[in-house]
Amino acid sequence: MRERNFVMLVIIIFIALFGAWVVQPDNPGLHIGSFNKDIKIHEGLDLQGGLQVLLQADVPECASVSSDALESARLIVESRVNGLGVAEPRIEKSPPCRIIVQLPGISNPDDAIKTFGGTGLLEFIDAGDTPLTEGQIVQTTGLATIIVPGQATPVPTVAPTARPTVAISTTSGVTTTANVTTTTPLTDTTPLTPTYRTVMSGAQLKSASVAFQQTTNQPRIDFTLSDDGAKIFADYTTKNVKKYLAITMDKVVISSPVINGPIPSGSGIIEGRFTLKEATNLVLQLKYGALPVPLKVVQSSAVGPTLGRDSVNRSITAGIIGLLIVVLFMLLYYRLPGLLADIALTVYALIVFSIYKLGIPGLGDFTLTLPGIAGFILSVGMAVDANILIFERMKEELRAGRTLQMAIEAGFQRAWSSIRDSNMSTLITCAILFWYGTTQGASMVAGFALTLGLGVIISLFTAVVVSRTFLRLTLDFGITENLWWYGVSNPPKQ
Repeated sequence: MRERNFVMLVIIIFIALFGAWVVQPDNPGLHIGSFNKDIKIHEGLDLQGGLQVLLQADVPECASVSSDALESARLIVESRVNGLGVAEPRIEKSPPCRIIVQLPGISNPDDAIKTFGGTGLLEFIDAGDTPLTEGQIVQTTGLATIIVPGQATPVPTVAPTARPTVAISTTSGVTTTANVTTTTPLTDTTPLTPTYRTVMSGAQLKSASVAFQQTTNQPRIDFTLSDDGAKIFADYTTKNVKKYLAITMDKVVISSPVINGPIPSGSGIIEGRFTLKEATNLVLQLKYGALPVPLKVVQSSAVGPTLGRDSVNRSITAGIIGLLIVVLFMLLYYRLPGLLADIALTVYALIVFSIYKLGIPGLGDFTLTLPGIAGFILSVGMAVDANILIFERMKEELRAGRTLQMAIEAGFQRAWSSIRDSNMSTLITCAILFWYGTTQGASMVAGFALTLGLGVIISLFTAVVVSRTFLRLTLDFGITENLWWYGVSNPPKQ
């Protein structure tokens, strides 16, 4: 028994030391060979500030959007946001037809919304003998919703630039160019005619990336078509030499070059006077595909970092006060077992904070929010709840005349059913709250449930394993058998 208790003590000390190393503020992280893991607290939107955007399907009847279409749109928005390089974004569905996007630490909300909110439908359309004007909004026979005459026209995804020269060229050097001039973007509801035939869409796009022209160092977009797209492109360019092939994004013309010869390679470039930001945003939309349903921004709100930092400071203060009260109560009321429970509570805090910084396998990095902090503070009080049940049982056994060793073992055994039932009830509640939060887009509810549930699971380990090991070691080393140190002031019943 003593050897087993000693082994458990070594394991607990190792866990505590590893937890203390993880939670240190300036932790360098794990860098072993090719494995690199940054160890830090990932703060949510409400802690570090940023942008929250509520997107809604831009369709007449919201209920007509299927769950699969909404999930597909969420994944595409998530991919575009990740392409922006935003740290710790949260993109969640809010059925029946809304998506909540949280972007912590975002610095330019307008550009971000334009990038992930645009439909992202690329079309190559047959312009015939007349070049189209960059920035012009057109009707096509493609997959996107056709602009109905009399309705307001959408906002262009890519802003037009002054007097651009646009070109499509193949990797073999064949180049087609067209000089175009800028006109004022359409703002009225004049019917748009004619409807242009879509030769192919972005579905035939295999890859896209930003590159730079060697002579002018201007950004350009390199693209590669799939096998089907390459065949369609080659057939069309072969049959339509000296005609115009316009390129549109969300029904907005971004270039209209003339075809000087067949383009059989399936690779090409889109050149123009793009800014680097415009080219990057366009590539993000092309790479991750078109949204299955058009989205519109119905609400956006910015959270300042000052508010988040003030909330963190107040939460830390509340947590320290609550922790001190619990520690003092356990120490004064239960004496030696209370002291051991306080040490176990320290181990509990180290383990929980380590998980916050390391993340959860299968769920990725842990994003800490204000409701999450509230869940942790609540779990601190619940972490000693099991100890209280055990110690009260132990005191009853001591008052009944049991030996100290028998009282300790009986206290744990008889309190286990109550500990199990109460914690299982809490975990079931946390599971329901987490399911509701993730399915309904209530991230705050999900964060609270996750931290509370995690705290309950860790508290079971610290109460049943850590506290029990410490109490057994007091007997093994014969520290004291004075019942006063175990919270019993009255002599045992005879």
